[in-house]
Amino acid sequence: MVETGHNHQPQQTQAPPPRPALPLGGARGPAWPPAEQLGQLQYCIHSNPSWVEASLLAFQHYIVVLGTTVLIASTLVPLMGGSHGDKSRVIQTILFMSGLNTLLQTIIGTRLPTVMGASYAFVIPVLTIINDLSDEDFTSEHQRFAHTMRTIQGSLIVSSFVNIILGYSKAWGTLTRLFSPIVLVPGVCLVGLGLFMRGFPLLANCVEIGLPMLILLVVIQQYLKRVHPKGHFIVERFGLLFCIGIVWAFAAILTEAGAYNNVKEQTKRSCRTDRSYLIQSAPWIKIPYPFQWGTPIFRASHVFAMIGAALVTSAESTGTFFAAARLAGATPPPAHVLSRSIGLQGIFLLLEGIFGAAVGTTASVENVGLLGLTHIGSRRVVQISTAFMIFFSIFGKFGAFFASIPLPIFAAIYCVLFGFVAAVGISLMQFVNNNSLRNLYVLGLSLFLGISVPQYFIMNTNQTNGNGPVRTGGGWFNSIINTIFSSPPTVAIIVGTVLDNTLEWKHTFNDRGLPWWVPFQNRDGDVRNDEFYRLPLRINEYIPTRFL
Repeated sequence: MVETGHNHQPQQTQAPPPRPALPLGGARGPAWPPAEQLGQLQYCIHSNPSWVEASLLAFQHYIVVLGTTVLIASTLVPLMGGSHGDKSRVIQTILFMSGLNTLLQTIIGTRLPTVMGASYAFVIPVLTIINDLSDEDFTSEHQRFAHTMRTIQGSLIVSSFVNIILGYSKAWGTLTRLFSPIVLVPGVCLVGLGLFMRGFPLLANCVEIGLPMLILLVVIQQYLKRVHPKGHFIVERFGLLFCIGIVWAFAAILTEAGAYNNVKEQTKRSCRTDRSYLIQSAPWIKIPYPFQWGTPIFRASHVFAMIGAALVTSAESTGTFFAAARLAGATPPPAHVLSRSIGLQGIFLLLEGIFGAAVGTTASVENVGLLGLTHIGSRRVVQISTAFMIFFSIFGKFGAFFASIPLPIFAAIYCVLFGFVAAVGISLMQFVNNNSLRNLYVLGLSLFLGISVPQYFIMNTNQTNGNGPVRTGGGWFNSIINTIFSSPPTVAIIVGTVLDNTLEWKHTFNDRGLPWWVPFQNRDGDVRNDEFYRLPLRINEYIPTRFL
């Protein structure tokens, strides 16, 4: 050691003890544990806001489901040869049946706050029927329309027995026991994302109305509520109504100012507030009644396409029910609840055929998204919304007033609501091992094929006659395959179920999230199942066990 000039030796410094190694990411913030229920819900499935608030929220649900109903009727009725008056009656019939279906589903079906609305799965079969009847001679366009509706009625009636048998035989519940969270992630996710064509592509038909609606909804409903604490809940719960009123008034001003006098006919139909002709043609009072178009016509070639659509609505409704349960603060619906729900859906498909609705119904994705947007998953709110559906379906002039809202306004709303439901599906990944390459493989392939395969079928389907890419010698086979594989959630569920239950399924029980998932599938597996899903007023004592 070298001495210094003052004969002092330098002090030796000891190195600090090594710090304990932190887990990966431990220095960057907390890791969020899985949560079975969403903590930010203000009202869950069996808690209720005041009657005034509940009524306003229910009216929002009516407005949201109205958009899809008007869009489907506006697409199909003119192709059938129907007039504006026929279109009004079809809208009234669909809304009437949606109201009754929703009410009974919340009482003796799933008991979840889900609105049952018109299903797009039936559009392809209906287009096939329209095309097959295009070569026949009719004395008038109204006769063509009535004959087409009678043919649709017959197909709906026969196809309804598929859902009735699947549901009340408990076959559908047995099938859903094969669904793990890995299967439900793409299934629920594509229930929302699979409807992307009803989002911005529809909005872009009148961008000067649709885009302001989208921006205004995001700003008012998400940002403005943080400006003043007293207005937080008002804007959060009813911001959608404010935005619709503002943009609808803006569209009316543009219409009256002549902004759309010299534009294409498609632009007029999308942008003008007076182009639907629903107010002029709708009756003041009209109660839908059985066989209002005449005696149903049964053709085997048309029934098979409807059977495919019935199977699709079963899969789509199941995915939507799981999303609704999460946004309502309930446990995932058990197998027996899903069975009785699909069986009841089949009964109403039968009634929709008898009453003459142009399409069948399914669980409304947009209304489930509205549960998350308002943070209110109350069952009572949805039950009250059925009163609006039934009232406005009977008093046609009043219902036609709201049905005249331009469709790009609805499309802007759907951009938010469909995305919300898709995100709920993604949130189910928290219950599985996200670091398992096997899980990532199943999830990735299910998601990709769930988007890619239906897109191929849709791109190669003639939107005028409904003929899809599968064109074998058997027309019934073509109809079923083309309909099933045009549905993104159905394809995702099929691929996910096959892969998840065959690929290393014995050795990945924990990675698949089954220890958490299996108890919810059984009637008595979780003590909360009975709280959320038991039938009211001891109805179960009067119904055979096989139907529960």
